[in-house]
Amino acid sequence: MDTGTGTGAASAATGGAVPATVFAAYRHAEAELGRTAPGCGLRWQLLAAIGQVESGQAGGGRVTSDGTTVTPILGPRLDGGAFAVVRDTDGGAYDGDAVYDRAVGPMQFIPSTWARWGADGNGDGRSDPDNVFDSALAAGRYLCAAGRDLSEGAGLDRAILGYNHSAAYLRTVRAWYAYFLEGHRVVPDGSTSTADPAVRTSTRPEPSPAKPKPKQSPRPSTTPSPSPTPPVSASPTPSNSRPASGSTAEPVVPLPTPSIDLPVGGVLPSTGL
Repeated sequence: MDTGTGTGAASAATGGAVPATVFAAYRHAEAELGRTAPGCGLRWQLLAAIGQVESGQAGGGRVTSDGTTVTPILGPRLDGGAFAVVRDTDGGAYDGDAVYDRAVGPMQFIPSTWARWGADGNGDGRSDPDNVFDSALAAGRYLCAAGRDLSEGAGLDRAILGYNHSAAYLRTVRAWYAYFLEGHRVVPDGSTSTADPAVRTSTRPEPSPAKPKPKQSPRPSTTPSPSPTPPVSASPTPSNSRPASGSTAEPVVPLPTPSIDLPVGGVLPSTGL
């Protein structure tokens, strides 16, 4: 399963902390894509980088034993303020909002994109964006779409920009990716969260108290927390995502503010952007 990064060394001297269940979800997605899309070259560290930026590793691993987040992780309401307008596509089933969509879950899919790319990563017969196994596998499939080769720089950049079309997002994800490639620590679930998501996301509307459940949707999820690694200057939050040129059915995923910090000072691989 390892792709040559020494992932078995949980006590690596450098690298970030990844909650145990979240780590298992990333490794499972890597293994599954290695079997179904071997030419993609997906590494779990890329999922960890995106998961760090999107939700602080599912709010520091605040997940149940099956990988479902304990409380909802919801992005901003896409009502035309700081982000583009995305009117409701799921009747509020996933995001609790029947007027506008919001990105949901640890990997921040909007409902319409989840309807296309949703996956069942934990084998319970359901595809749930609030489940880290499901959302990690869906994200992996999305990143590998259109025959992308993530082992080469251009393919990697296209995949990341397809997830969120922002130069700041690309630089930040690439920085976290490089960071996790240096090493990592697997820590107990819930031990890396530094703040309650509901408190930290004060710039967002509060989640609806009673969220109608979709026909195939488990319960809601948690929210982001930055990794315990020393953050440096925060990158600017981009406006609403747009697809990278030539990419397929990209999630329109606004970037949550909480986990945009870079892992270490000055670690920014050159991307030409």
